[in-house]
Amino acid sequence: MEVNPLKQYFRQPSVYVRLPSQGKFWPKDSLNMPANGELPVLPMTTMDEITYRTPDALFNGSAVVSVIQSCMPNIADAWHTPSTDIDTLLISVRIATYGHTLDISSRCPACQTEHDFGLDLRGVMDQIQCPDYTKPLIMGDLEIWFKPMTYHDINTNNLAQFEDQKTMQALESPDVDEETRLKTMGNMLKKLTAITTQALGQNIAMVKTPAAQVIDPEHIRDWLMNCDKNMFNRVRDHVLDLRRSTEVKPVSITCPNCANKYEQAWTLDMTTFFEDAS
Repeated sequence: MEVNPLKQYFRQPSVYVRLPSQGKFWPKDSLNMPANGELPVLPMTTMDEITYRTPDALFNGSAVVSVIQSCMPNIADAWHTPSTDIDTLLISVRIATYGHTLDISSRCPACQTEHDFGLDLRGVMDQIQCPDYTKPLIMGDLEIWFKPMTYHDINTNNLAQFEDQKTMQALESPDVDEETRLKTMGNMLKKLTAITTQALGQNIAMVKTPAAQVIDPEHIRDWLMNCDKNMFNRVRDHVLDLRRSTEVKPVSITCPNCANKYEQAWTLDMTTFFEDAS
């Protein structure tokens, strides 16, 4: 095939990023890690922007996967992205496309003044850390070893929870009789417990006993369903502690009107995070 004379004008990497996980937890062939550990990031194309404006693609997670793989050619399968790396990837794509400043609106809790400020996303990425997965949780003669969930697991669980929320909202209709409402709510609570247990199990790499090393997800999930409440809660709390270090931190703001200093939480809202900054 003839070489396109416009190839030199194709998009080029504008950002290079290091993953918080340093490439750990990625399955074989899902990531091609460069020798220097820095992944090149390309700006989004027009097709990428269209994908991110497609509600169904956003809802089922395919938009996130498509854009990451388009803008980061070293990632072959973004569904396997560990939870530790998701925010870093999305932020780096936005920086590569629109620059490192994200405009955020805020209201001062002291004087109620509304104002906009520019958040430097480079500083946000610097704060994201990978938890220490090299230390197990010891409970008696059990050793519980942990791992991050994948984007596929996170998305699947979110979809299941969304469906449950829709069902619960439907129960508020006056057309639903009390018997049906109570029966459905009981089933939904059981389903919610199953989803929570499944998500917890997806954070566990291995449970080591004096006699065995258990890595089978079904065996681990069965143990979580049948262990005592205190043991379950300790595992849950440990997972939550690990997850907190990967979350984006609140932003420190000084009100331009009254000089009040306060913190504002913010999230990577996928419906607006990739809107054109122009």
